[in-house]
Amino acid sequence: MVMQHDFDIASITYDITFTNTSIGKAQRKQVYNQLKEILATEKQLSILELNCGTGEDANYFHTNNHKVTATDISLGMITEAKKKYEDINFKQLDINKLHQNEFFEKFDFIFSNFGGFNCLSKHQIITFFDSVNKKIAKNGIISLVIMPKKTFWEKIYFSLKGDFSKGKRRNTTTSVAANVDGVDVNTWYFNPDEISKIATNFIVKKIKPIGLFVPPSYLQSSFLGKKTMVHFLSFLDSLFAFSFLAKYADHYYIELQKKSNL
Repeated sequence: MVMQHDFDIASITYDITFTNTSIGKAQRKQVYNQLKEILATEKQLSILELNCGTGEDANYFHTNNHKVTATDISLGMITEAKKKYEDINFKQLDINKLHQNEFFEKFDFIFSNFGGFNCLSKHQIITFFDSVNKKIAKNGIISLVIMPKKTFWEKIYFSLKGDFSKGKRRNTTTSVAANVDGVDVNTWYFNPDEISKIATNFIVKKIKPIGLFVPPSYLQSSFLGKKTMVHFLSFLDSLFAFSFLAKYADHYYIELQKKSNL
């Protein structure tokens, strides 16, 4: 599968270009702030992570004493993750084949961070929500971090470069070729209301912007990526963490709970 090869290439430098950058750390911290309520339980949660990358979030769950199975389509990402965290259960898995995989238990919490779901078409996301009921426990929670269509930063960045059409590249129903370490990857963008309408078996519990002021990672090398600037922009994000602004951020966090009658 082409996607697998694409992210194998990105796995080599992913921690350098995102995980360990000031922008990457700031956006991840915003996600973790949203997860605190879910993870702050005496019960050891059974967690399934989809699109786990190099394992940073899996380690966060693990250090919070929860049981995590972390998966990714990319063997390269899984290999890098295993090098970093040997005591965590990593598994290569294509999210589109989730329904074919037999797990020994139903999961309390399913999580996917930083645009993993943007690699899926609308039809594939519909298929995911149709099949995930069998993988998640009663009243279980799914949290996704997705790139929306109307992010301010895209418009500002490309407009300043004089590329006005590219500034609107996310605002489409078709796929966009997004550059991932020199490889074009088909990418789809979804606003929160689109995901809410697809997830008919779930109740929307929370929607929050992630990176409304903290910029996308491709601006790390600019003055916006300086630690003092990122700290200030993170402060602004904390002041303007309103749900209605989620579709204008670099990413947004959406939390869904399985309906109790299912």
